[in-house]
Amino acid sequence: MRNAAVRSNLLVPEVREVMDIRQASDYLGISPDTLYKYASDGFVPAFKLGNRWRFKRSRLDEWMDRQSDLRASGAEINPEEKKPVKAAL
Repeated sequence: MRNAAVRSNLLVPEVREVMDIRQASDYLGISPDTLYKYASDGFVPAFKLGNRWRFKRSRLDEWMDRQSDLRASGAEINPEEKKPVKAAL
């Protein structure tokens, strides 16, 4: 029985409350490089622990809910809530 439980844990990735950039990018379905840029720009809720970005799952969930609510309602989006756009050359 214990072996089955151990094997099943290997199949299901653990989602922690505080995630590093790799875990959070997997959770959000975007690349780590994109998430790093979003965190640096303040677009997603994140904090630094030492010199590394960390992300709370509950804050990301709340942020995604707000983003989807804004899109669904068609409400005017605060410029600070918009995705950062690279300037055209």
